[in-house]
Amino acid sequence: MEKSVSRRGFLGVAAGTATLMTLSSIRALAKGLPLPTSPVELNIVDAAGNLALTQPAFRNYATAKPQLVSRMSFNKATAPELPGKIKAQQDANHLDIDLVIIGPDALSAGLATDMWIDLIGMQDNGLPDLKSIYLDPAWRMQQLTKGRGVTVTYYPSGPLLEYAPDKVATPPKNAQELLDWTRQNPNKFIYAQPANSGPGRTFLMGLPYLLKDSDPKDPVKGWDKTWAYLKELHKNIEYYPGGTGAVMKELGEGTRWMTVTTTGWDINPRALGIVPKAIKVAKLDGFHWVCDGHYLSIPRGISPQKLAVVLDLIAFLLTPEQQAYTYDQGYFYPGPAVKDVTLAMAPQASQQAIAEFGRPEYADWIANNPIELPLEPEAMVTAFHRWDADVAATAK
Repeated sequence: MEKSVSRRGFLGVAAGTATLMTLSSIRALAKGLPLPTSPVELNIVDAAGNLALTQPAFRNYATAKPQLVSRMSFNKATAPELPGKIKAQQDANHLDIDLVIIGPDALSAGLATDMWIDLIGMQDNGLPDLKSIYLDPAWRMQQLTKGRGVTVTYYPSGPLLEYAPDKVATPPKNAQELLDWTRQNPNKFIYAQPANSGPGRTFLMGLPYLLKDSDPKDPVKGWDKTWAYLKELHKNIEYYPGGTGAVMKELGEGTRWMTVTTTGWDINPRALGIVPKAIKVAKLDGFHWVCDGHYLSIPRGISPQKLAVVLDLIAFLLTPEQQAYTYDQGYFYPGPAVKDVTLAMAPQASQQAIAEFGRPEYADWIANNPIELPLEPEAMVTAFHRWDADVAATAK
């Protein structure tokens, strides 16, 4: 979901413990890939803001299997910069990144250059039967990876509107009313660059459904209404921050009065105190959810022994006990990609945060509005480039 300046900078990592697994439960996971005879160090890079959801589970794995992992290092990168960094390492035959956590944006960029290992195509990869364990939308998100990643978290996402009720007495009910509101209140509406923002990306992909464009899956030939709308909206927007964290800061400070959001970007900044608790959300008439997910991908060039450990780690992260940590403080609400992982299984801090800052209406909205997949990787990259050139770069 998030990259550069994000909620993750405001959040300390939640603690957690795991049930220890015995040495006898460990097995080699892929043909010809024996597990190491001594522990390895793993370097994990997060370009999705996902570690707030999963880092307790990563640590649980290291605790449970010290004979496999001596140390895990965690680093962050933005989605636009990560593929280039990995490509440079691969070209130099000096890969020092063992696992990445990415969203559809970095996944797409990596697929374009065949950067990721085909995990699903590996014989005896040791992973569970993904279709049988995933929620339906998470399984559909999995199809976008073309086997080059594993969905670790999922949420219906947005696009929703988030607004200050003391400034916006009656929120817009449809896309035309939103445009009219921005004309009447110039520079008070804001959203972040779609290539580096979950809400920005979701808004971009959700507009074709709201505007009833000819083909919501084709940003080149099917988005005539969408591109025209975004250009008109652009006239009333001061600038586009590089990440959603900056948007929420301005909303919290009162500099902006309205933005686009997702379930997680609504709940979590209020739980963290970045945005006032009184901030409200609204949906536009006829909207479709455009769901989002985070993926675990392995760059080509990893050593066979490390690959065996990383596959074992991925399988561990998909167990219900570890998936329960992904409720976090509503950051990717709900969060789990796997079936039958209830909030009651989550840490008490997660339960309390969602009880206080969650929205009762979300259950109804999720159940009664269509849930669409994001764009296919190539189409998403095309949409980002066109937004950069035809919207953000145009004169006002």
